[in-house]
Amino acid sequence: MKRPFLLFIAAFLVSVVNAQEVTLQIESGVLKGMTEAGVTSFKGLPYAAPPVGELRWRPPQPAIAWSGVRDATKFCADCPQRAFGSDTPALTEDCLFLNIWAPEGATKNSKLPVMVWIHGGGFVFGSGSQAGTSGEEFAKQGVMLVTINYRLGRLGFFAHPALSKENPNEAKGNYAYMDQIAALKWIQSNISTFGGDPNNVTIFGESAGGVSVQSLLTIPSAQGLFHKAVIESGGGRDGVLTGRPIAKENADVHYPISAEKIGMNFAKRKGIEGTDASALDKLRELSAAEIVDGGLETDGPGGAPTYSGPILDGRLVTETAESAYKAGRQPNVPIIIGSNSAEVPAGFVNASSKEELLKLYGDMSEELSAVYDPDGNTEFAKMLTLVNTDKVWAEPARFTARAFDAKGIPAYVYLFSYVPDSMKEWMRFGASHASEIPYVFNKLMSRNGQEIAARDKEVAKMMNSYWVNFAKTGNPNGAGLPIWPVYKADKREIIEFKADGTAASGPDQRKARLDFMEKVDN
Repeated sequence: MKRPFLLFIAAFLVSVVNAQEVTLQIESGVLKGMTEAGVTSFKGLPYAAPPVGELRWRPPQPAIAWSGVRDATKFCADCPQRAFGSDTPALTEDCLFLNIWAPEGATKNSKLPVMVWIHGGGFVFGSGSQAGTSGEEFAKQGVMLVTINYRLGRLGFFAHPALSKENPNEAKGNYAYMDQIAALKWIQSNISTFGGDPNNVTIFGESAGGVSVQSLLTIPSAQGLFHKAVIESGGGRDGVLTGRPIAKENADVHYPISAEKIGMNFAKRKGIEGTDASALDKLRELSAAEIVDGGLETDGPGGAPTYSGPILDGRLVTETAESAYKAGRQPNVPIIIGSNSAEVPAGFVNASSKEELLKLYGDMSEELSAVYDPDGNTEFAKMLTLVNTDKVWAEPARFTARAFDAKGIPAYVYLFSYVPDSMKEWMRFGASHASEIPYVFNKLMSRNGQEIAARDKEVAKMMNSYWVNFAKTGNPNGAGLPIWPVYKADKREIIEFKADGTAASGPDQRKARLDFMEKVDN
């Protein structure tokens, strides 16, 4: 028997011996969790009733109480979503669960700061049970970490004339956001029992999770449910997952097709015509797999759109983050906001050559060349990556930070540029979309059995510490960490997690690029 296998068996046996069950009484019943290595976890806790049957496309209802002891030592089902590769998730709509990690020994008197992670995935995939976003490292530093599931795809965002007529006093369309708000309300009611402080809650998310944070900052019914926010690659400008008019056609330059029209397109794809109650009944009779529809967002290649994304319904979501911030309606909530240095190579701005890219910008093509290709030798792939990065994430982050600064609300801006040696072949131009997440959670994973580099561990410890400090006090700074200045529009100071693994603050060196993008979009 090989030595590595023996070491694995030994570690497994130690883990089993050290793990202890723990029970806790909450409003809905008794839970059985697990304490291991100084961290107590409770997994698969229902924060709302299963949104099935007549509750499909309805606001989340209160969680159902149980009798006996509920096993909370294992994750529950993810929300229905497209399968990737060999990963085939169970397509069950009974998926509104959350998970909690806390320091061992936490009690009602602990009043621990609480962080709530809202996962990304374009609002069409992901879950709160992903291995890289578990909360052990936060808990070891005295912060309670909560992860949540929320409805995805057409189960999370859907409109149809028949649905608009049903229960006219209810909010419509944005069931994913309703779920997130329901989870935050559950936390307000229950988290003190686990040792958390309901008056010190930080929400944070990346990509669609960051867009969710932007939305929750501006949704009236979410106000007061959290006290700090972290937006990782979450935009801030209109046009990227920011809200489609529910019923009006051609009412938005970014979203000319209404959400109701898209819902009717999907119904037609499934052979369902009409806008009466019987059409809605037939839609609710579809299986979860039929709703997911293999992840298709159109009626076949080049066909009519069948998925809306977030919706401006006028009741829950009344405006976009950009419109709210421009009107000065940002809440008094300190934020961290930032993006990565090379988010995506394309997807939002698409071109196959420098000439084609320049043509997209018309009269501003020479200015684009001056800031993205000053010597004429910039590789096209790098140029396109930076254009997409700045347009969708970097400039909107600066816009958001400026808006909060204008109201005297602390905003801390970061740029994540670190690329581990093991990934430099794949991330040639900088840190890609979502690559900061393992460092924020201090949950680095070995690749091909290789030992994790010491520098990677140092970056992860540093980033996790900044996020922990912010959750505790609203200020990310702390002992032993490079100073991270609060953002001021006149000084433009940010912190950069640099390619060499260090962190340093100073004026944002992307000013010319971001000024260009601001000019293009305004």
